[in-house]
Amino acid sequence: MLTDPISDYLTRLRNASRAGHRVVNIPASNLKKEMTKILFDQGYILSYKFEDDGVQGNIKIALKYDKATKEPVIKKLQRISKPGLRKYSGSDDLPRVLNGLGVAIVSTSHGVMTSKQAKQENVGGEVLCYVY
Repeated sequence: MLTDPISDYLTRLRNASRAGHRVVNIPASNLKKEMTKILFDQGYILSYKFEDDGVQGNIKIALKYDKATKEPVIKKLQRISKPGLRKYSGSDDLPRVLNGLGVAIVSTSHGVMTSKQAKQENVGGEVLCYVY
């Protein structure tokens, strides 16, 4: 039994990119699907595919690497809000990651989005993770 599925998701991505894997399979949930869409839209992953096996399903993610140096595009995945200590931010004090170069993924009442989108929609929420 997993106590923190989001940390498991981030750890699987982090381990696969550091090991140089092209594809990683992750058990699916609606929150993980939305986070995957954000990572794709922001250019951190190459592609993704949702596979439904009738029970839970899987997310198949193709990782993205720099063509010249073969370094992973994702330098760091950092979990912010944890089950033992939740971190919430209002729309006024949403975090900027690496002075705007990174992305903070926020779970709001309007869905999962980046901190930049949340600031535009003037909503706050739980800061899930930083990606850069």
